[in-house]
Amino acid sequence: MITATLDTFPLARAFTISRGSKTEARVITATVTRGGITGRGESVPYARYGETPESVLAQIATLPDGITRAALQDALPPGAARNAVDCALWDWEAKSQGSRVWHLAGLPAPRPRITAFTLSLDSAQAMRQQAQENAHRPILKIKLGTPDDMPRLEAVRAGAPRATIIIDANEGWTPEIYTDLAPHLMRLGVALVEQPLPAGADGMLAEIPHPIPICADESAHDRASLPALRGRYNMVNLKLDKTGGLTEALLMAEEARRMGFSLMIGCMVGTSLAMAPAILPAQAAAFTDLDGPLLLARDREPALRYDDEGVHPPEAALWG
Repeated sequence: MITATLDTFPLARAFTISRGSKTEARVITATVTRGGITGRGESVPYARYGETPESVLAQIATLPDGITRAALQDALPPGAARNAVDCALWDWEAKSQGSRVWHLAGLPAPRPRITAFTLSLDSAQAMRQQAQENAHRPILKIKLGTPDDMPRLEAVRAGAPRATIIIDANEGWTPEIYTDLAPHLMRLGVALVEQPLPAGADGMLAEIPHPIPICADESAHDRASLPALRGRYNMVNLKLDKTGGLTEALLMAEEARRMGFSLMIGCMVGTSLAMAPAILPAQAAAFTDLDGPLLLARDREPALRYDDEGVHPPEAALWG
């Protein structure tokens, strides 16, 4: 039997990007129960891709109870609905065989990964305060994407002078803004720029030097999206809600590396159940950005463990 529910988890503080703000994470929890064993998966419907909780629940409701992971890849398109069910099926397979997902996938046991911590878009003064509060973290990811980002970036660097900084513009810049900012990004030691221009309007990136690596997020979805990114991007941000689950994510990670892209493993704002599967492809990533649970006021139980070593692989009771 396959079931799905909409669950809500409050955020510790309002989370803002260039497209808007949220105060809670609304997630889809899929469960697969067969032979008295239950597997779970989680996804986050994303309006940027035309998804709503209702549309994702409706997609999952169309699936036959006995569907396999292989059949699922053709039954649903890449996206949140397929992700939740795909990860639930992986979890069910591991539990039914008394194994762990990485063994089933032929992968070595995962190790902890240092993760970026995201600073929400705000005033320069507020972002400096956020940076100071989190200056002990190795990597800070800054949400930008407005014409007035330079004071924010300067403020964050002042608040966290030793942290590695990566920037996510969420498609919010124009070519002119990015060109003007690029020398300052280098001066302030920015390590990576994520999706500076809108997907579909990023051709200019193939015509300019990349002194700072540029990562595709909204432009990168599954393996089919990779050929168009050549020459424009150095890295792809692989998110399970975009690939439609761990099955495609593992294949996409392999194909991206073969094509010469580095990897970032990212997430939507979700719980530990959503992050857990992404820890597997994160093992080969240049950057891991799986901080969703750190932004929540309340997480699932059991939750992933975060400490100085990073985010740890999940207990079997959580997933996998």
